[in-house]
Parts: sequence; C-alpha cells; structure tokens
Amino acid sequence: MSTSSTTHPKHLAKRLRAALAEQGTEIGHGHALELVARMLGRRDWNTLVAGPRAEERAAPAPGAIPLLRIFDTRKALEFYRDFLGFEVVWEHRFSDHAPLYAEVVRDGVRLHLTEHHGDASPGAAVIVEIADARSFQRELLTKDYEYARPGVEREEWGLVVTVSDPFLNRLMFLQPLSDGPDRVADHGVPRRG
Repeated sequence: MSTSSTTHPKHLAKRLRAALAEQGTEIGHGHALELVARMLGRRDWNTLVAGPRAEERAAPAPGAIPLLRIFDTRKALEFYRDFLGFEVVWEHRFSDHAPLYAEVVRDGVRLHLTEHHGDASPGAAVIVEIADARSFQRELLTKDYEYARPGVEREEWGLVVTVSDPFLNRLMFLQPLSDGPDRVADHGVPRRG
C-alpha cells in the first residue's frame, strides 16, 4: 500500500505548519513532524518512521477487541497509558458520575476498558503479539511504575513479557519464535496434543 502525497506524514507536517502560520503561530519543521507523529498515535517522529506506515495504522485491523474490566479510572490510566504506553483514543460516560468505557490503542492493538459491572469479569487474559519482547521489556523497566518489574520468559512458542493490571487482568506480550512448535494459523498458539 503506498502513501498518498497528501497523506504522507511529511506533507501533513507542512500543512500543519502552514495552517498554524495563517493563525499567527510559527513552529519549526522538526516540531511539526513531532506533532504529526503524536497525532498519528506514535510517541515521536523516529517511532513513526520506524513503524508501519500511517495508512496501515489508520484503518483498524479486523478482529476481536478484548474488553477488560476496570474499577478505578486513575489506576487504569496509570497502568495502560503511563506504564504500557497505550494512547486513550476515546472515553465515554452516560453522565458525570457514570462508569467509564474507553478505548486504548498501542501499535495497532486496541483494548476496551470498562467500569460497567455487566460488561466483563476481572481476571481476563489477553495475548498481544509484538515484534521485540526484549525491547518492550526494557521500555517498561524505564518507567517508574512501582507495581510491576516484568521479565522476559522463553516459552516453546516465543518470548513472553507478562504483566497484570490492578484489576487482575493479565496481558501477555508475545514475540513468536520461528523455531517454536507448529502454531495454529501462525498466531503464536501452540497446537495441543
């Protein structure tokens, strides 16, 4: 899939600079690139250009979206946003005092977090495939999150970084190994005997 010249991140940065200049705000090209990267859901420009192209991230991947039960918005954001690096895409409440329902995204992985008691039960487990488990684990260790210091475990099917959220939901970030056992549909799930 090729990037259109009008949707390429560098072109978007030029358009952003021009739009801001029309309103009397001047920013440098580098600053505009960083802002575009953030708008496209990436941490910075280098992360954007190293990852999938913008149009590959723009369309949600088909598939299931795990729904995870949470009980405390502050703790959920501290864990999913601040520690794991997910971006909060949207939040919904029926009223100011109603439970939260939100979507978080990181590198194309979408999760729905809910405080609604009928939506899900705590204690779910989710496998998230990643490209580099060791790099992800090092990233997590740089965060000042006092409730988790995950390691990397080598299983027959891959390298796994496991973390549990404050609500007993377990997330297993899996880097499949090419030398592992036969995997069902090449999704990192080992075949059962």
